[in-house]
Amino acid sequence: MITAEPGAGPTVLRILLGSQLRRLREDRNVTREDAGYAIRASESKISRMELGRVGFKERDVSDLLTLYGVTDGTERDALLSLAREANQPGWWHKYSDILPNWFQAYVGLEAAASLIRTYEVQFIPGLLQTEDYARAVVLLGNGSAPKAEVDRRVQLRMERQKLLNRANPPRFWAIIDEAVLRRPIGGREIMREQLEHLAKLAERPNITLQVIPFGYGGHAAAGGAFSLLRFPDQTLPDIVYIEQLTSALYLEKREDVDTYLESMERLAVEADSPDRSRERFLEVRRDFAPPPLR
Repeated sequence: MITAEPGAGPTVLRILLGSQLRRLREDRNVTREDAGYAIRASESKISRMELGRVGFKERDVSDLLTLYGVTDGTERDALLSLAREANQPGWWHKYSDILPNWFQAYVGLEAAASLIRTYEVQFIPGLLQTEDYARAVVLLGNGSAPKAEVDRRVQLRMERQKLLNRANPPRFWAIIDEAVLRRPIGGREIMREQLEHLAKLAERPNITLQVIPFGYGGHAAAGGAFSLLRFPDQTLPDIVYIEQLTSALYLEKREDVDTYLESMERLAVEADSPDRSRERFLEVRRDFAPPPLR
């Protein structure tokens, strides 16, 4: 029986339940088409349910359990309870008006991950941004938005960061291209404060920060930014997240994940050590010092 970690969000609960339903179906040699027929749905809906990409109706789960021969009351109750919990909105639901569907899934996965590894080439990773830097980034893409909307987008980013401060935080490991440190998002003062913030975060035991310096030249992930998520439940696959302008890719096939994992490992070897990277944050911070008065 698959069990969820305490505090797991609805995104991961859907994936857990979908994974369990898929295992039960395959154990009984039931096709997706036949499973869909049993709940008056299509084969594609069964596929989406098993991938955790849609909500679950308790009646559908009950009918599938009957089809799969699950008669034990304890097992049925546990899975039906999981279905109810998976349908509860996450904390980010209140931001659904500004949060695109393709990113809602990532916020849910991020909140449940035990390890988050990310490579960034343009911006400081969202979980590490100061409020002023986050506001400057939001304004780049939403410059004409009302102030209230900009405030909510910044607040959402600050809410996401709380996971790094919780009692049992995930391990966060970011590899940042040096160009990110030298791009003056929001101006010199905001960048100076952001770099100082990075130096402080680098001292925390659950956070590892590395910089790919300009002097290295080409490197293993020249194709662009991506993130790797790993979960405490070993039945859940690692997921690669690649954000695009108006959508995102979620890769979970083992061969795809392995390719990105190998690239991330090579980046970690090529990058400055965490200690040297912290020194670099402070060095670049000095470059953003106010110009001398004349």
